[in-house]
Amino acid sequence: MKADPFDQRRLLELQATDTAIAQLEQSLKTLPEAERIPALQREAIRLRDQVSAREAGIADLDRDIARVEKEIAVVTKRANNDRDRMAAGSVTPKQLEGLQSELESLANRQNELEDQQLELMETRERLEATLAGHIDQLKNSQAAQQEAERARDAAVAEVDEKIAHHRQQREHLSASIPSSLVELYEKVRAKKPIAAALLRLRSCESCRIEKSPADLAPIRAAGPDEVLRCEECGAILIRTEESGI
Repeated sequence: MKADPFDQRRLLELQATDTAIAQLEQSLKTLPEAERIPALQREAIRLRDQVSAREAGIADLDRDIARVEKEIAVVTKRANNDRDRMAAGSVTPKQLEGLQSELESLANRQNELEDQQLELMETRERLEATLAGHIDQLKNSQAAQQEAERARDAAVAEVDEKIAHHRQQREHLSASIPSSLVELYEKVRAKKPIAAALLRLRSCESCRIEKSPADLAPIRAAGPDEVLRCEECGAILIRTEESGI
């Protein structure tokens, strides 16, 4: 295959553009702005779990507090009824003695229940304070994650803009090179990332292998418009004054 040496050299520009696009696309996978996001996401999950656990604990305490309050109400009502009976004066001395004993037991039970109630309420207060701290931490973590995501999105947008610019350049460049040469380039590039390489100081810049005198002989003998391929890696060899031949 033959092609104007100028057009062959333009393949190096096309290759440089494709390499730049590939590097930019790869950089999207390793953006520094995105590195913190997974850790922040894990932290948010951990804090949400803690918030849920504390909320569930408070709900359990509320049920226990409500149960104790109902028991206190039952005991209080029973004690009031006993006092009303005693005040009515319609009970026998034996019944009066029984009511007094029961009132004493009810008073002890009420004291126990009120102690339980106080303990439960104090535990709930501590748990509520812990919950408030976890909620604040979660809000801070979410804010940090949102900020990191905004920074990542801005970095992605910047890289995408550069990629779009290079692709536009590639389109114009590709259209200025003979289609047969571009087709060969694309065919080679489908198999390897470096499809066109400069022959510099007798070495192919794709595989970095220096050509032996025997390898250089046919290259020297080839006409300037002859399209050559590297025997080692298959890249299109572009000859310039830097080739050393």
